[in-house]
Amino acid sequence: MAIDVHVSEAHAKLEALKNLLKSMESVVIAFSGGVDSSFLAKVAHEVLGDKVLAITARSSMYPEREFNEAVQFAAQHGIPHRVIVSEELEVEGFSDNPLNRCYLCKHELFRKIKKLAEEEDFKFVAEGSNYDDLTGDYRPGLQAVSELGVVSPLKEVKLTKDEIRFLSKEMGLPTWNKPSFACLASRFPYGEKITKEKLEMVGKAEQFLIDLGFKQIRVRYHGNVARIETNENDFDRFLEKRTREAIYSRLKELGFLYVALDLKGYRTGSMNESFFKKGEANA
Repeated sequence: MAIDVHVSEAHAKLEALKNLLKSMESVVIAFSGGVDSSFLAKVAHEVLGDKVLAITARSSMYPEREFNEAVQFAAQHGIPHRVIVSEELEVEGFSDNPLNRCYLCKHELFRKIKKLAEEEDFKFVAEGSNYDDLTGDYRPGLQAVSELGVVSPLKEVKLTKDEIRFLSKEMGLPTWNKPSFACLASRFPYGEKITKEKLEMVGKAEQFLIDLGFKQIRVRYHGNVARIETNENDFDRFLEKRTREAIYSRLKELGFLYVALDLKGYRTGSMNESFFKKGEANA
């Protein structure tokens, strides 16, 4: 993965991040184990030591793979870590999959994290949105972040995704080239009822593709159709007869009747394309 950044600017932003975190004195971090939250947790721990607590939520929206990687990262780097349960399907209205689905999810999650932080005398709750998240994206979850007073240190010091990957690589973090991941609810068109069974279908389908060696992958759910997004440079491999037949067979076992490859390739926000004009949203 090639990363093109201005090195001195990236380092300056890292120092700004360290100073910001130091000024917070103690912080609870919403920790998914992704590129951004892993970087934030690592830097915060370097600056604040045991005055940092990483919180990972278990739910049907996130595959076991993602949860295990978060647990392993925290253990490997000695970051204080706790697991809570935040089951979005139990949040009123969430399973109906409205346009503000992400708001409902984040509000419930950060409400629980904030309560824990208050009980244990942590001064701040932080999350891992980066500076790129301010542009071109439909992210109703950020409204919940704002309403509940959760801080976004990476965004505040203007660290971009590429800069975070670059700095993570410099620090030797295994997450530096980890593929982007969004919760499994993002695989469903708005208004499509979300159930545990459907989430399991999508999660198992994506895991099968990952096990085949595809790194950046999405299986979008369209009733009995699985629309697969992968990077364009993987198209040739995807269409090899043996691979194609294996994918079709497995996804049919999981309950899909038809399997399609999206010719536009992987991109964030494809489920928003029918609701927003081009460039307006990429959630």
